Amino acid sequence: MGRTAFAPAKLNLFLHVAGPDADGYHPICSLMAFADLGDEVATFEAEALSLRVTGPFTRDLAGDGDNLVLRAARALIAAARRPTPPVGLSLEKRLPVASGLGGGSSDAGAALRLLRETFGLGLDNDALEAVAASLGADGAACLWGAPAIAQGRGERLSSAPGLPPLDAVLVNPRVPVSTAEVYRRFDALGRFGDVAVPAMPDAFEDAAELAAWLTAQRNDLQTAAIAVAPEVGLARDALAGEPETLLARVSGSGGTCFALCASDIEAEGLAERLEALCPDWWIARCRLGGPWPDPQ
Repeated sequence: MGRTAFAPAKLNLFLHVAGPDADGYHPICSLMAFADLGDEVATFEAEALSLRVTGPFTRDLAGDGDNLVLRAARALIAAARRPTPPVGLSLEKRLPVASGLGGGSSDAGAALRLLRETFGLGLDNDALEAVAASLGADGAACLWGAPAIAQGRGERLSSAPGLPPLDAVLVNPRVPVSTAEVYRRFDALGRFGDVAVPAMPDAFEDAAELAAWLTAQRNDLQTAAIAVAPEVGLARDALAGEPETLLARVSGSGGTCFALCASDIEAEGLAERLEALCPDWWIARCRLGGPWPDPQ
């Protein structure tokens, strides 16, 4: 007991989305990277499977009973097909909720890795990934927290191109954005994208080269997300208008926007200036890549 796992924020560097298939799901193609900031999941001794939540965004969660961390634990126990001792799980919620950062999926992935190690469960990586994928579209990628190309419903992963050190600034106007509502607006717009993997180099030399390449890619949900929550558009525009920003984009289905910067110095300056101008927003400087080590 007493182990801890890191649940990094997920960023969609691009997100191409097709129209719904026969089952109503939207096939995607996305390049995902992970930040060196996020939530933490830990175990503690308990008489029954339980969850306690702490951290600055605790009150924004809908409720502990259906939290993805508990759903992940129950799904893992079912997949393992063997009894496990009771365990308590704690979640330190540091990321905004409903923010396009994959926080719930990343929390679930951290719980899956943590419980497999804690109980010595004999599930291999493929089996663990299948459990993660069953919990949501970002589940498989967020299990490992490593850069990846995600396709299909998000469950088909392939290696990402080599990424340089990426310094970034994340901005969330503290307005939760419903993914379901964004997709309803996206379907109404009817602007569906091509989800074939775009041509890309084996590796990008630096942040400027990556940002230039990304300008030819898209987040197909960005327009719909801004229509649902105009504050997201204000955050994106605030980033785009600053000299340190190489690229500004909405991540995922919205809530959070990111700016890629040439170095940590530029990211620090951008974050500090925005914090002074927009004190009510959640603003964080980070490094993108992954996977990041669990806390010791």
